Amino acid sequence: MSYFEFINQVKICSGDNALCNVVHELKYLGATRPLILSDKGLEKVGTLKNVIKVFNKNELDTTRVYTDIPTDSSTDTINQIVQVYKDNGADSIVAIGGGSVIDTAKGVKLVLSQEVDDILKLEGNEIMPLGKLVPFIVIPTTCGTGSECTAVAVIKNSQTHVKMEFISPTLLPNVAVLDSSVIETLPPKLLATTSIDALTHAIEGYSCLQRNPISQSFSITAIRLITENLFLAINHPKKVEYKYNLLNASTVAGISFSNSMVGIVHAIGHALGSYKVPHGNAMAILLPTCLKFNADVMSEEYSQLLLYFKGADYYVSIPEDDRPNAFVTAVKELVDMASNLTGFSLKLTDYGITENDLEDIANTAINDGASAINPKLFTRKNIISILKEVL
Repeated sequence: MSYFEFINQVKICSGDNALCNVVHELKYLGATRPLILSDKGLEKVGTLKNVIKVFNKNELDTTRVYTDIPTDSSTDTINQIVQVYKDNGADSIVAIGGGSVIDTAKGVKLVLSQEVDDILKLEGNEIMPLGKLVPFIVIPTTCGTGSECTAVAVIKNSQTHVKMEFISPTLLPNVAVLDSSVIETLPPKLLATTSIDALTHAIEGYSCLQRNPISQSFSITAIRLITENLFLAINHPKKVEYKYNLLNASTVAGISFSNSMVGIVHAIGHALGSYKVPHGNAMAILLPTCLKFNADVMSEEYSQLLLYFKGADYYVSIPEDDRPNAFVTAVKELVDMASNLTGFSLKLTDYGITENDLEDIANTAINDGASAINPKLFTRKNIISILKEVL
């Protein structure tokens, strides 16, 4: 018998008007003066303003707002926000945004809870005490990262520009708030790429070396929600319920991979992030090709996933030996259709990547923490071969 651990301690408030719970959750945690973290994009499109309006109606102090968060969370940004938190007498953090905002907030919480002055002092420390209580609430605004329920943060070293993974239960928020109103205007292209990110979390969470029966059950739910709602959400953008289902799928997939980790898709994807390839786009580009690479050692798992991906009627129509490849094909068809419908490219050259970059990307990817969890060993040569296929 194998041994595994599973952590899912984040309280989830999900549904219409879920934002109204934030003030009560903060009070329960003993906090009344949150530092609200978001980004310029959400400030510009009005999402942040709308959320703050709800907070004000519920008599929450919204005088501390910070939005100078870059596309890639960075060590310098985190250290700056820690000082802002202290200078303004904040007693909690509310993060409103996608992966970069949430990972930045996690970094801030980590530094404050461990009472250090630089997040780099915590690099490589997975086992940390809970430390000082810093009440922390997350409101995700995309359908992809699942970061609101993961013990993982990806943070770029401002000096080396390498994306570092911080993995610790100390990073987990106290509360995740899933409100359909914050994703109502999510553009189709971003909806598609972030949902494919969540799909990647679910598939890798189901199949990587640290997989376990509980994480796999979350993966199955996420896959069903995504396959049943993605194209409905794209084709009917005014029907918020489909986007809301994808938002829940993202959270469920996040819980899965937080407890089983991810593999080769994310290892290469993190490396591409250093070249400014958006993470969701990188996942869409890499997922089918990386699944094909893993397929010979994942026949049982990919056969199982075909059932959840395509349904019972299709599953029984495919000969048993053909099911793993049928699953890979089905994933590729989904990604291709999402690309065609929303207009994002599946070629790395369209993101500025050239053949001259591949060796450097491979060197970064092979040293990524996700490489060790992939179910199949791979080399720099394998990575370069995969990259050439999607160049």
